[in-house]
Amino acid sequence: MGTGAGGEDARDSRTVRVTYRRGNGRLVEAPFDRIPVDEVARGLPVREFRWYRGRKHYSGWYHASTTGRMVAYESRLELARILIADFARDVTEIAAQPFQLVGWDGTRIRRHVPDLFLVHADGLVTVVDVKAPSRMKDSKVIAQFDWTRQVCARRGWVYETWSGAEPAVVENVRFLAGYRRRDLVETSLIARVLDAAVDQPTIGGIEAALAGKPCEIVRPVVLHLVWSGQLVTNLRAPLNLASRIRVVA
Repeated sequence: MGTGAGGEDARDSRTVRVTYRRGNGRLVEAPFDRIPVDEVARGLPVREFRWYRGRKHYSGWYHASTTGRMVAYESRLELARILIADFARDVTEIAAQPFQLVGWDGTRIRRHVPDLFLVHADGLVTVVDVKAPSRMKDSKVIAQFDWTRQVCARRGWVYETWSGAEPAVVENVRFLAGYRRRDLVETSLIARVLDAAVDQPTIGGIEAALAGKPCEIVRPVVLHLVWSGQLVTNLRAPLNLASRIRVVA
């Protein structure tokens, strides 16, 4: 029976090693129960991303307003989950491909790189695996999910498997993300838009109340405030001028 670093028994189901990449690019290996949350959250993807002609998945980098840093994604589905995390008010850190887990699952040595690592304002950590709906019932995928969930539970972390959300919500969040950058909207209008929103129940009403300003300038401010959480609306319906809106107390 083999042993790992430090004399640990590689076939002890309690022994899980982790490899992660710090922000300076250095790879670090450590026991799962000792990896620092802040280093993982601010680190780089543990594996390299490769782009090539004919690739089936759509990969890229997304600039998260939550952290001010780039987050990698390997598919449009992963990008959708990143957008929702970036939109969430309680998420403070987002990291992609955060680490590789290596450990004994009772029958074999298992290796797995989760897709996302989210840190919440209250200190809670959520580890996310994103899979297409067609793969969610695959027995190998389920076994991987079960093992990863058990590993995360040892540190009190939440483990989430995600295959999508309501299409209208995803599309609205994707649309609002285009207005996430404060430096690209007319910030001098923010106070006036918020004041107008106290009495005006719709996006169109806010624009009408500020009729002295072009809607091409006012609307991006409104949408930025929805993204930032200062205004709220129903994201389960398509956004339009009739969308009801209110100021967050």
